[in-house]
Amino acid sequence: MPFQLYGWIAPQKGQSLGSSSVVRQNGRNTVSTNMMISGYVESGDLLSARDMFDAMPYRTAVTWTIMIGCNDAEADKKLIQVHACVIKLGYHSSLMQNCGIKPSDFTFAGVLTAAVRLNDLDFDAGGSETDDVELSDCTLLAITLATGVRIAHKTPIRKALFDAHAFHITGFVCNVFVGNALLDFYSKHDCLVGVRKFFGEMSDFDGISYDVIITCYAWFAQHDEAIRLFRELQFTCFNRRQFPFVIMLSIAANAPDLKMGQQIHSLAIATTVASELVVGNSLVDMYAKCGRFEEAEKIFRTLAKRSTVPWTAIISGYVQRGFNEEGLNLFNEMHKSGVRADQATFASILKASANLTSLSLGKQIHSFIVRSCFMSNVFSGSALLDMYAKCGSIKDAIQLFQDKPERNIVSWNALISAHAQNGDPKATLDTFEKMVQSGFQPDSNTASMVDMLCRSGRFHEAQKMMAEMPFEPDEIIWSSVLNSCRIHKNQELAMKAADELFQMEVLRDAAPYVSMSNIYAAAGQWDNVGKMEEIRKKIDILSEQTEKEGYRPDTSCALHDVDEKMKIEPLKYHSERLAIAFALIRTPEESPVLVMKNLRACTDCHAAIKVISKIVRREITVWDSSRFHHFKDGICSCGDYW
Repeated sequence: MPFQLYGWIAPQKGQSLGSSSVVRQNGRNTVSTNMMISGYVESGDLLSARDMFDAMPYRTAVTWTIMIGCNDAEADKKLIQVHACVIKLGYHSSLMQNCGIKPSDFTFAGVLTAAVRLNDLDFDAGGSETDDVELSDCTLLAITLATGVRIAHKTPIRKALFDAHAFHITGFVCNVFVGNALLDFYSKHDCLVGVRKFFGEMSDFDGISYDVIITCYAWFAQHDEAIRLFRELQFTCFNRRQFPFVIMLSIAANAPDLKMGQQIHSLAIATTVASELVVGNSLVDMYAKCGRFEEAEKIFRTLAKRSTVPWTAIISGYVQRGFNEEGLNLFNEMHKSGVRADQATFASILKASANLTSLSLGKQIHSFIVRSCFMSNVFSGSALLDMYAKCGSIKDAIQLFQDKPERNIVSWNALISAHAQNGDPKATLDTFEKMVQSGFQPDSNTASMVDMLCRSGRFHEAQKMMAEMPFEPDEIIWSSVLNSCRIHKNQELAMKAADELFQMEVLRDAAPYVSMSNIYAAAGQWDNVGKMEEIRKKIDILSEQTEKEGYRPDTSCALHDVDEKMKIEPLKYHSERLAIAFALIRTPEESPVLVMKNLRACTDCHAAIKVISKIVRREITVWDSSRFHHFKDGICSCGDYW
């Protein structure tokens, strides 16, 4: 049914009623003409709306606002250019005397919204610093119209925004719509300082104001402030159905913070928005990233429409947690249901095939990506390169890189990592130098370089590179150093790397503890193994609890020729038990635990983990060289046969 307003049906596109003649017939009746223009705009026929607009002998602020309010990216440029007349009508006294028209608050808000939509069209995407990007003529015009502050040509974004901020002081903001429009304008131009300052000065705000600033804080990864504002929002009288549930669920998902996610879910249920598609998609993503796949699938199966977004969310959740086969099975189901995959989906299933080191599967996915026309996407291409490298097919990885029509820092990093993973230090260093010569600055690929140097025993060069980096070494780099120190028995540097890692607020996994344990054990320093205080305390508690439940150490699994009492101590610090202790300390209660191990689990650890799963009431999954072991309530899925 076409748009209908007061009994008037707007014509379909191309079915103009003869704009000029209609306007002539209406004469000075601007109300009816405005209704007709609004009908054209609502039906998407902007050309006819513009023709009628141009033919009007008298226009009001309502007329201009209707034209500004159309939501069409291509039309926005033309409309803002047309609105130069509004500036003249609103701010040039001679024309005001003749016409007596001044833009309303809704006009200001509409122009700022149009300027935000023009962001990708009008700004120099090549600039790396927002401060260096100049505003286009259209956007300068929009700010001038919306704020009453004339901005000089070639003014950088942030200066223009702060100059325009003066309109608040001069009293131009008398309506929350205008305030929200400018708040959104700050946000879309990555000006967090401006967003914070302006929000604090707004005399009137609503739920949308909170939505914009919370989203901005989340975008800048300032999650604590976003959460604080969300709590503050809950004590307002604003419509709870309009709360930023999606952004808050994304914060919980990326933390991951299951408890927070469940609280947001409860609030969404209470406000009856949990059934909305966009919130449902976010709930699937949150539960999947928190490892609660039963809840994720339950919500997923009840979604009114399962688009690419929830499919990808649950697939990537499985793959990130190491359940690669489950992720691939879901991808097959997704394909059979007729839902198209996107670059994020392909990146996840390529990671799954890489984790399974299945080259044949990876090639099938490669073929599927080609048929789906995603090869031009740089991220899909880099994921493919990484897959071939991890599956040991370095020739395919190199060929893929050479065939790329576009190479960016992601592509170069993938190739550097490919050479490093396949143990070719010369090719790794050569590729690194070529990348620098191509004009790309080293970033995360430094980790691969440090890793390559350390693997080769070139610790002095690795330390020199780390000292010259423009950023502090992160967990990935120090973990790489620590692992190489274990191989080359460099205990002094290993202790330094371990100290750096243990001082970090958050560690992804227990690998550093396992590495240090192995280093001390290889040197026969069992007392030092027990010095890893936090983990040691947890292991002691678990040992005491398991013994109360009837567990007895199986000393036949100890390899050292010492007395029975001395054999028991090393068993407690086997890698899978260190990893489980770490997970129990660092992850939310009741969340599942996943441990990846490249050796067959010993019978003593198998028996101990069964009891631990019963004590902590968590599902513990251990992958060893033969299979997955799913421990739950004191029972293992393998039935003690492996």
